[in-house]
Amino acid sequence: MSQLVTPQDAVSAVRRKIGKKWAEAVCTEIDTGARTVFSVHLRPGVKAGTAVERAGYTNWHEWHMQWRDFCDRLPAGIEVVRTRVTIRGVAGEYPATLHADLDGAATLLAESHTNAEPSAVDIGRARAVASALRSAGATLTPATLRAVYGLAANDVDVLINAVTWLRQHSDAGTWTLRQLPVPGMHTKWLDTHGTLLRDVTGRDVRDEVRPRLTVVHLTYADPSHAASGRRRHDAWTTGDVHDIAYQPRVVLVVENRDSRLWFPPIRDTIVVEGGGKAAAALLANVPWIRSADHVAYWGDIDADGYAILDHFRATLAVPAPDGAPARHVTSILMDAADLYQYSLHGVNHDKAGRPIKPSPTLLPHLTEAETIAYNTIATAGPTPFRRIEQEAIPPSHAAARLQRIIDDRH
Repeated sequence: MSQLVTPQDAVSAVRRKIGKKWAEAVCTEIDTGARTVFSVHLRPGVKAGTAVERAGYTNWHEWHMQWRDFCDRLPAGIEVVRTRVTIRGVAGEYPATLHADLDGAATLLAESHTNAEPSAVDIGRARAVASALRSAGATLTPATLRAVYGLAANDVDVLINAVTWLRQHSDAGTWTLRQLPVPGMHTKWLDTHGTLLRDVTGRDVRDEVRPRLTVVHLTYADPSHAASGRRRHDAWTTGDVHDIAYQPRVVLVVENRDSRLWFPPIRDTIVVEGGGKAAAALLANVPWIRSADHVAYWGDIDADGYAILDHFRATLAVPAPDGAPARHVTSILMDAADLYQYSLHGVNHDKAGRPIKPSPTLLPHLTEAETIAYNTIATAGPTPFRRIEQEAIPPSHAAARLQRIIDDRH
């Protein structure tokens, strides 16, 4: 099929090609010094006068005038190749193919920049990132270049520092993940960028570092223990010689300290302070939690609370690394009925007065009743409120609900 490609169409085609292949082109340039050329055919199917006639002489003339004007102001690195076409017995040289190298394409796109079609990539920055990766000894591939280019400038600097540091330290086992003395790296940087660091170094430092010990803050809720006069609040650390006062039959994980400290008495129960999604995963490997008959979770009725519940339940649903069996996690005061029962305490703003945002995250491990509640408070549409904080619900209500679950399972 014949087609006449206008200068504007050709620029758009170059933009698309650069968007798809800029990383490959920069890597080739860094690795071999070879220049990548992007080509756009300007009149596919139009090679003879008959094709011009089919396209229409008026269209052909307008197209040719557009290209004549465009070729008068081509930047360096852009070439328009012409080939012969005979029209009504008269032969002439007409634009056939546009060739653009990286620099020429970058200039062309910058000069043709519109809000509708933004520039595909900053070639100068891409080259600088690629050179920095190569100089640091990182693995440079189109995939890693794209990923690193997508980082904020300060994160690129931290990544390069981390690559350099790892090259100088063959063993990271004397530090925890948050202790690594990499210049500029904050303690949680690897939580987000650890996979990328692995890809550019071939080392997963997350597997090399010293494991972070799980520290559990807990409250003994058993009334017989309380009557003994021994301490009611305690802390347990993985691998320490200190053991808990009794093996609980019931473990309740809560997210807020007040809810743990003031939880009412329930036989054979220990109340554990959670601490977010990451902490919930660590709790799943605590032996005495795994060996309890009942494991329950009680958190805020908000997007974060349901995300923590979903993650905790998924982690406990499979055996622990040490072979401890899987456990089912029951929630309390977090289903649709509870959402409406305690709606008086619903809020739409966080502690800083900012509106609480909806959440698009799918949580596959929630029950039907929990999912209804989650969808209600996390929806992008209108909703009466987005959060009911755990502390707003009386601990006695939580104890009664927990006791009911225990009784129903006996």
